[in-house]
Amino acid sequence: MLPARSHLVPVAALAVLSAFEIPAQVRFEGSVSTPTRAPLKDARLLLRPPAEGAVPRQQFTNVQGEFAFDDLTPGNYTLTIELAGYFPVRQELIRVEADMQAAAFVLEPLRDVVTSMSVESTPLSVDMDTSTARRSVSNAEIVNIPYPNSNDFRSALRIVPGIIRDARGGLHINGAAEEQVLFLLNGFNVTDPLTNRFESRLSVESVQSVEVSSGNLPAEYGKGSAGALAIRSHSGADAIRYGATNFIPGVENRKGLIIGDWTPRINLSGPIKKGRAWFANSSDIIYTQTVIRDLPKGEDRNSGWRMSNLLSTQVNLSPSHILHTGFLWNRWQAARTGLSALDPLETTIDRRSRQYFFNIKDQIYLGREALIEFGYAANRTYGREIPQGEELLRYTTDGRRGNYFIDGIRKASRDQFVANGFLPAFEWLGSHQIKTGIDLDRVSYWQNVRRTGFENFDEYNRRTVLTEYGGNGRFRRGNYEAAWFAQDSWRVRPGLLLELGARADWDNLLHRWDASPRAGLAWTPLGWENTKIYGGYARVYDATSLRMFTRPLDQYALTTYFGPDGQFRGPIATQFLITDPSLERPRFTNATAGVEHHFPGSVSFRVELQRRRGSRGFAYMPYFVDEVEAMYHLTNERTDAYDAWSATIRHTIKRQYEWMVSYTRSRALSNNVVDVNVDQPIGVLNNYGRMPWDAPHRLMSWGYLPTPFKNWSVAYLVDSRSGFPYSAQTQFGAVVGQVSAYRFPRFFEANLHVERKFEFRGHRWAFRAGFNNITDRVNPDTVNTIVGSTRYQRFYGGVGRSTNFRIRWLGRI
Repeated sequence: MLPARSHLVPVAALAVLSAFEIPAQVRFEGSVSTPTRAPLKDARLLLRPPAEGAVPRQQFTNVQGEFAFDDLTPGNYTLTIELAGYFPVRQELIRVEADMQAAAFVLEPLRDVVTSMSVESTPLSVDMDTSTARRSVSNAEIVNIPYPNSNDFRSALRIVPGIIRDARGGLHINGAAEEQVLFLLNGFNVTDPLTNRFESRLSVESVQSVEVSSGNLPAEYGKGSAGALAIRSHSGADAIRYGATNFIPGVENRKGLIIGDWTPRINLSGPIKKGRAWFANSSDIIYTQTVIRDLPKGEDRNSGWRMSNLLSTQVNLSPSHILHTGFLWNRWQAARTGLSALDPLETTIDRRSRQYFFNIKDQIYLGREALIEFGYAANRTYGREIPQGEELLRYTTDGRRGNYFIDGIRKASRDQFVANGFLPAFEWLGSHQIKTGIDLDRVSYWQNVRRTGFENFDEYNRRTVLTEYGGNGRFRRGNYEAAWFAQDSWRVRPGLLLELGARADWDNLLHRWDASPRAGLAWTPLGWENTKIYGGYARVYDATSLRMFTRPLDQYALTTYFGPDGQFRGPIATQFLITDPSLERPRFTNATAGVEHHFPGSVSFRVELQRRRGSRGFAYMPYFVDEVEAMYHLTNERTDAYDAWSATIRHTIKRQYEWMVSYTRSRALSNNVVDVNVDQPIGVLNNYGRMPWDAPHRLMSWGYLPTPFKNWSVAYLVDSRSGFPYSAQTQFGAVVGQVSAYRFPRFFEANLHVERKFEFRGHRWAFRAGFNNITDRVNPDTVNTIVGSTRYQRFYGGVGRSTNFRIRWLGRI
């Protein structure tokens, strides 16, 4: 009996299993790419099971744009694919079953020019591919938001929270000087080789997206302690796209009717060979005319021309071998630059400049999620400064007189070679993807500058200071730079990312290597796939400035001081020297923490904290001063500090509409606010204070909103911030008291535009009309800082209310 019973046990078990059959587990895999077949890394995929309330499965594409979901039960699922800067795949129904083929998904880049009049826009998504504090804007936002000078890409950057543009057009990211930011165009350094500033001009339609990274930067980013601003341009598609903007000049009322700014722009993209090669070309011409309301008619305006062209191509040599090229050309000619209420025509300068920037990158995709890429970029710049005459420039208590004192030619170049690689991915307590690379640069600068001099006068029109120049302003200087980096993106699980990296920088001017560690974390709690907690730490070094190291090669100032009794002292020679052989690279420590959450209805909220501390900064400090000479030596005594917290609410609405509100509380400090140089040998005793672009409070909001009327929309921009600091000066040109002790009035600007899209003769068009500075608030940009002047602390400048029109041809229906 016992054997018979034991035989019945497995039979009964098999009967039970057949009654409750367990379905086989299957695998769902595929790839995500652009319309030109370029793989998209770090696209976020959410696969939601059919059961109501089920937690979605989350994955991210690898360097080859591939993804895989394992151990799935066959059946219907909904799939969402998101990546910043691209239209998403939203709630697409997917049938998962055994032996299914790999799926291929294509994400269209976000852009304003589309193939239909009504397009569903992308709701905002949690960006889990990085732990860095990152903000981005797309082409649609750049084109739609009504900022002043909407033809100028640099003006568009002010719509990004954390970026402020000063009265002279300089860009300041996270409270830093422009040369403390790394500017990239399609992955290559596009900053000016001499100044390390972003001097290039681009058509706003040529830009696909802009990404600003701050705080704990990835190890591949160096030479920019305040962050990296990465510009990605359009590369074309199989469909031909073309359009034009502002091809009809407008008329404005500025102290009478004038032809206002005229900014015609033409864009064309499409295939060179369908499925294999593509191009995108954007050209623009910018004619500007500035009218100064405080100057007499006939002496109150200047004008300038600027032209640029950006050509980008992509060639797929094979499905795993892609070649990218780009060529940017800039030319600028502006007469009477610097005209203001305190600077009449004779004090202005004629400027001419041009730039050629070429880049090529070869990408090869290998097996096991590996990639290697090689690239080369060449940047050539030329600048010319021509004064209106050869008289000395005169600084009086009521403004400047005479002629500008600099007549010069400047040339600079950079040759950059990069080689990067994603090593084969591997598993150990999660998945690891290591990226490593090198960056080699050769930088060169040449100038031929001749300076005359300038004089200072008191309120009684008596000369107090005479500054003339000696020496030869013609020289050449170069530098070689090298960098190596490695970074591990360690995805412990889909909702937990650790980034650990290291970077080393070397250059020939300092003859030293400097190491910078990086660490960051991004975490999405289980069941909270719409929340991201992030933060990290980074040590970042600034680029070595050729402008600082060429100062001793330039001319020197000879300054004579005159007393009211007719006696004088001088001339005193101001010289700049580099004698310390142990100079170090300026170093910053950055710390960031933030929380981002996305609510139902495509509403997102972000709170972020940033802390940046700089030490060992370059500064020329007084070393020896007597009755004959004043010697300044280059030191590492500069320190900088920036603290900020910000809160941002953003709402994306169907049909490509959205609005944003952001508030930032910050401070930007330095112990070297005034940079004493050969052109400005200013005396300052207390050089610690707020930076000239410091804005403790800033509230900004912009939007592109629908109306009850079909094809009509409303666009607005509101920008309110603290006034910028300035310093008081004596009649001798020295700073009185503490630097940055005073401020301009609070800045407020409100712009409101209405736009209608329509079809006419088989083409799509968009017409926009509206007001900039609709409240007609005077936001001065100039102030008389001379103590003792009858106009001391009187403000000038600013632009009142203006009417703006724009017409765009969006292409054939």
